[in-house]
Amino acid sequence: MNPTTPFFSLKSFEELLPEELYAIIRLRNEVFVVEQNCVFQDADNKDQGSLHLMYWNRKELMAYCRLLPAGLAYKEMSIGRVVSSPLYRKTGAGRQLIKEAIDRMYKTFGSGPIRIGAQCYLIQFYASFGFEAEGEVYLEDGIEHIEMIMPTAVTQQ
Repeated sequence: MNPTTPFFSLKSFEELLPEELYAIIRLRNEVFVVEQNCVFQDADNKDQGSLHLMYWNRKELMAYCRLLPAGLAYKEMSIGRVVSSPLYRKTGAGRQLIKEAIDRMYKTFGSGPIRIGAQCYLIQFYASFGFEAEGEVYLEDGIEHIEMIMPTAVTQQ
């Protein structure tokens, strides 16, 4: 692997190195708590049962999400805590992260539906991957969200 080429890393909670866990917590706090001005309990006891997908540029965490098996957050498998570093927005890092997350979900958990809780301003972004809005808009930590579902596995070529 070329050290200047961005790369993905997928690990269980137990496999995370202290430096990786710190980078994840730091990015989640930077965006969810500080930037979005949300006082909320980020440590929700779902990290331990999730896989953690990290998108790195050298030692900088560009984007991150967690992959949750069915039954942990929803009855369906789920992608959560999706976050992009402000330094890497508008670079395609978030799009690459979601494409990789969907691929890894199917490889790891099978071809079932994927459910997410999306911030409403990202509906079109997630729809571009095949997610469909479902249900009513709800407030989570003062931000409008809506559940979205990708009903069937996308055939990967």
